[in-house]
Amino acid sequence: MKMRDVLGLIMGGGQGTRLYPLTRDRAKPAVPLAGKYRLIDIPMSNCLNAGIEKIAILTQFNSVSLHRHIYRTYNRDMFSSGWTQVLAAEQTPRSGDWYQGTADAVRKQVLEIRESGCKYVLILAGDHLYRMDYSEFVQQHVDAGADVSIAVQPVPREDTHGLGILKMDPHGQITRFVEKPKTEAQLSGLESGDDPDKPFMASMGIYVFAAEVLFELLEAEGDDFGSEIIPAAIDTHRVMGYVFKGYWEDIGTIRRYYEVNLEMANLDSKFDFYLPERPIYTRPRFLPSSEIDDTYFDRVLMTDGCRVQSSQIRNSVIGLRSVIYANCRIEASIVMGADVYETEEMKEENIRLGRPHIGIGQGSQISTAIIDKNARIGRDVQIRAIADRRDSETEHWVSRDGIVIVPKRAIIADGTII
Repeated sequence: MKMRDVLGLIMGGGQGTRLYPLTRDRAKPAVPLAGKYRLIDIPMSNCLNAGIEKIAILTQFNSVSLHRHIYRTYNRDMFSSGWTQVLAAEQTPRSGDWYQGTADAVRKQVLEIRESGCKYVLILAGDHLYRMDYSEFVQQHVDAGADVSIAVQPVPREDTHGLGILKMDPHGQITRFVEKPKTEAQLSGLESGDDPDKPFMASMGIYVFAAEVLFELLEAEGDDFGSEIIPAAIDTHRVMGYVFKGYWEDIGTIRRYYEVNLEMANLDSKFDFYLPERPIYTRPRFLPSSEIDDTYFDRVLMTDGCRVQSSQIRNSVIGLRSVIYANCRIEASIVMGADVYETEEMKEENIRLGRPHIGIGQGSQISTAIIDKNARIGRDVQIRAIADRRDSETEHWVSRDGIVIVPKRAIIADGTII
């Protein structure tokens, strides 16, 4: 199977309301991950590692930072036969509205997909964390003579209520689909796997289509692949399942985003960034080494270009260009860092305006929080872990799923207690 015949099509996502306020100023795939990456880097790296040369990203909402990251990171040189394109929602003679769903987004870009000349279209989400060899997925699709193939993962009964559950016959063909089953009656007869602990197969939202079949299916009504196009195709086409048993996470909520990032600070993290044969790519920033002075670390994921003075940091992720002043205590938190280093002139202006410097101010204590980029945390600020904290929103901070989020560029004044 020649991977040059495959188009990788990455969905840029909608408004990402469940990840608010991290998506207030950026598209969901542009949200930082593990200190130095962005969510979009996962499917992009999987494509590149599989030898997929043609990649398109469909975007529409808060997409400026995502576009900037794509163009800075994934440029191909003039000697490459592949390309990376951004296909943004736009008004055309064929359509005057925004993407209405995953299938509608692809439908509106059918002309560009046809012009790629690819025989197969691999449709991917831009907000999942996993490492998959797409070449094996596509090869199974070809060998099985499938019209559509769906990546599925075995799941236990208790996880089925929030997922699309598929019934596979002994040959791997999908015969039934139930979206987010709520009752035992809906689950009855859907067991497909041979693992008694995980007898159900859940759709991962990753599909391979024969290109002509995709164009045919998009002629019918339906704006979403998972709930409309795929269930209809099961009745009319050969739809096969590709069983993936590796690590996979849909980073769809603030709580799951927070937990997944902190898990990667553990030595036994389920997702391994340290695989030289299948690297995860991101934009090179040419930053200096981190400068650490008299600081205690325990289970910390530390990135490049940071400056940390006389502090204690536990079970946390410290992002690019983070500045943490003396006598801070940070625990179970994500500090995303900054886009720039402040110059002495900028710091003098901060003093004149009475605002904190970018970073974590002296003497601050932060627990169970996400500090977004370029936030200014003043001196002696306390962000506490409070059991059963209610969701709320103020001018400078937001609480979601029991976690305090300080949004991008927000200012927390000296002595504030949250």
